[in-house]
Amino acid sequence: QVQLVESGGRLVQPGGSLRLSCAASGRTYSVYIMGWFRQAPGKEREFVAAVDWAGAITDYADPVKGRFTISRDNAKNTVYLQMNTLKPEDTAVYHCAADSSWYRILSCRADYWGQGTQVTVSS
Repeated sequence: QVQLVESGGRLVQPGGSLRLSCAASGRTYSVYIMGWFRQAPGKEREFVAAVDWAGAITDYADPVKGRFTISRDNAKNTVYLQMNTLKPEDTAVYHCAADSSWYRILSCRADYWGQGTQVTVSS
């Protein structure tokens, strides 16, 4: 079992930066692939980024490539999402999730989910 709690979401102006954190608990956290997802009002949840257990392999959705960076610190049981050059279309509730399968992560079917943190990009 893995419990996930996101933080760091807030209102930010277009072009600004934000770092989200996801604190994990559970003995087997370090073996999981960790992902970030987002869901905007009226839209389906979508994949944003993911990182393997070692932090060596990452994947990003096309809309965030070059702007967002995912990382993890297994000593702190935390995964991060650094978001730069934010746009209004990045506004959404951001969730982190954990799973042992890249397929389930990339298809938004991870086993474990956090409650989410709201990111609003607006002037």
